[in-house]
This record gives sequence, C-alpha cells and structure tokens, in this order.
Amino acid sequence: MARKTLIFLAGSAAIALTLAACSNSSTSTPPAGGGASTSSSSGGGAASTVKTMQDPTYGTILTDGQGNTLYLFETDQGTKTSCTTGCSSTWPALTVTGQPSAGAGADASKLGSAKQDDGSTQVTYNGHLVYRYSGDTAPGQTNGEGIGGVWFVVSASGEPVQQAGGSSSSSGYSRY
Repeated sequence: MARKTLIFLAGSAAIALTLAACSNSSTSTPPAGGGASTSSSSGGGAASTVKTMQDPTYGTILTDGQGNTLYLFETDQGTKTSCTTGCSSTWPALTVTGQPSAGAGADASKLGSAKQDDGSTQVTYNGHLVYRYSGDTAPGQTNGEGIGGVWFVVSASGEPVQQAGGSSSSSGYSRY
C-alpha cells in the first residue's frame, strides 16, 4: 500500500510541475508598462514568418516575423501540443493558415506546421512546436527561458538554447 501511495504522490508532483510551468506566475517579472498580445498569428503575415536574431545571452535564436522570441515546450509529444486551456493564454502557439515562411537566418528545410486537436495549424521548427510567451512585452525579450524547467528559447538550429559559456539550459533535454 505504501508503494502505491508513493507512486501516486510522485505522479501528482509531476502533474503539479507541468501545471505550474503553464501558469502565468514565474520568477521572471515582465517590465512595467502594459501587457503583450496573446492572439495567435494567422496566414501569410509577418507573424507567421520565422527568422533569427542575435541575442547577447543566448546567441542566434528564433523569433516570429515581428521579433518576438520563440520557445519550445519539452512536454509536447512530437507535434501534438501539451499546452492547452490556461497554458495557451500564457504561451500562445505560433499558428498559421497555409504555410509558414522562413525569414532572414531561418532554415526553410526545418520549418513546417502541424494540425492540432483544436483545428489550428501550429508552426514547427526542426520538429518542435513553437510558442511565444505573454511575459515578453517587447520584441527580443527572453523572459520565458527556463520557466518550470520545460520552456526554452529555440536556437537557430532548432534546439533549446545554450547559455554563454557552453552550459546547456536544458541539461536533461531529450529528443522525443
């Protein structure tokens, strides 16, 4: 009986960690002065373009066409999102109608899309679904990096970023 209780408690802790990672509360405090738009992007505009920018901490990272940092969620299972309901308002998916486009620095061969259960089509890069973070209130901000140990800025190669000095921000990262 004690063993079953321990397994249940461990499972509950994992669920709680995942839910906490999706919440809007974090140790990163967005700058004062208004909120970010959390609407999904759609067809053909600058927001459905994936490009790169140089970040002083993380090197070359992915952004949408408006310069908003893109993130991956390690609990996603392949190209099916694990970020739903409340999570999706904090971490809006980069969505598109039609095909996303590769902007400056992005590798078009790594760019794709995946149909989600809600009917939307989410942009992928190197097989990862990509998201923005509502706590990033201006282009180029990376306030979502490392939140909950499951949200990471995406590098130009399509993997979680590596911090300056070569230490991985996701040392336990495994490909799906």
